[in-house]
Amino acid sequence: MTNTDRLAIIDRHIAAGVEIPCYDGIIIEETVSIAPGTRILPGTILRGSTVIGKDCEINNVQAEDAVIGDGCAVGPWVHLRPGTVLGQNLRVGNFVEIKNSAIGDGTKISHLSYIGDAQFGRDVNVGCGLAVANYGGVKGVKHRTEVGDGAFIGCNNSIVAPVSIGTGAYTGAGSVITEDVPDGMLAIARARQVNKIRNA
Repeated sequence: MTNTDRLAIIDRHIAAGVEIPCYDGIIIEETVSIAPGTRILPGTILRGSTVIGKDCEINNVQAEDAVIGDGCAVGPWVHLRPGTVLGQNLRVGNFVEIKNSAIGDGTKISHLSYIGDAQFGRDVNVGCGLAVANYGGVKGVKHRTEVGDGAFIGCNNSIVAPVSIGTGAYTGAGSVITEDVPDGMLAIARARQVNKIRNA
């Protein structure tokens, strides 16, 4: 894509009602669809069959073959890899990577997380530092994680797929979740703290 082509594509989106206040660092491929009322901020790269709904704010996001629903706030420094489908009115914040996953309406993944091969329900709250361990060690084999509506994922969690976390369930901060969590239950999976006298 030449710079002339890049600017022409941006101009077409602006003419169609997309707000792009600055051209710097923005690349939008011809195949991308953006609804009116959405705001695209610098550092954003949109590739492939990416589709973005109306009234979103997209800030320093790289997205390829992803779908972003209406009213979403995504960024800064977010990477949406192929197969990502974001619902409506949700938040994906600083330093989050999502791959081949569907995220339900109203869910918040605010910062420092990796989510791969997963299905998250509506209104899930994801604490800082979630890592979904989706690779089972055999080449090409990825396991899936399911998180129910209204679940709360604690800070610094690892979810070792395949795992299902139920509707309204909670996971404690610092937990490594390796088994299913039933609806409404609190799962705590961490070693008990031990304080020992230091040798001089």
